[in-house]
Amino acid sequence: MSRKPMYRQIADALREEIRCATLKPGDALPTESTLQASFGVSRVTVRQALKLLTEEGIIESIQGSGSYVKEERVNYDIYQLTGFYEKLANRNVDSHSDVKVFEVIQAEPWLAEKLQIAAHDKVWHVKRVRFIKQKPVNLEETWMPLALFGDLTWEVMENSKYRYIEQMKKMTIDRSEQELSPVMPSEEAVAALALEPGKPVLEKVSRGFLKDGQVFEYSRNVFNSDDYKFTLVAKRRQ
Repeated sequence: MSRKPMYRQIADALREEIRCATLKPGDALPTESTLQASFGVSRVTVRQALKLLTEEGIIESIQGSGSYVKEERVNYDIYQLTGFYEKLANRNVDSHSDVKVFEVIQAEPWLAEKLQIAAHDKVWHVKRVRFIKQKPVNLEETWMPLALFGDLTWEVMENSKYRYIEQMKKMTIDRSEQELSPVMPSEEAVAALALEPGKPVLEKVSRGFLKDGQVFEYSRNVFNSDDYKFTLVAKRRQ
């Protein structure tokens, strides 16, 4: 009989299932009550095992949902202007967007300056949470001129904004000016992304430009740094 504490035996068993791909990245682990029954142990013992695997970076807990096998972080190439779904195209994972706010507002002076429109012009204001499988990974708030996108719909924002602009509106997206900063998460971000309140997150503030120079969006994105890695290629000046 193994002399290992039971919580380590449980961790070993789960680790082996992950190694053998019985449990794959993004899969939900059995519930605590299921693990209790399977191993004949207390809830405290099960939680010790899950805590060990979490500390090893093998699994992660999503508040109100359960524990999941941790997925590889999304690679955000700063030099490639791609949308959320395009970044995941080679991952073959389920993803979706949950639209929280979809409204038309008047642009305050600061926003009108960002969008290069007149103060009090009408703009779309949209907030959405982006999910990989059932895990929230990104909170986006974006503003887009109503004059450019009068036919924008809730359904479009549940899917790909860039696909709508390029394929439906026949507009050419040229570039995005971006600023990336570490910040402390807001209460809204903590709730939306199931974050640790005291742990910094990454915030990306950006403006998107069409080929003719028009600003088509101003956005703020909050990323859980556990889910994303940001890469770039830097060349030395010759």
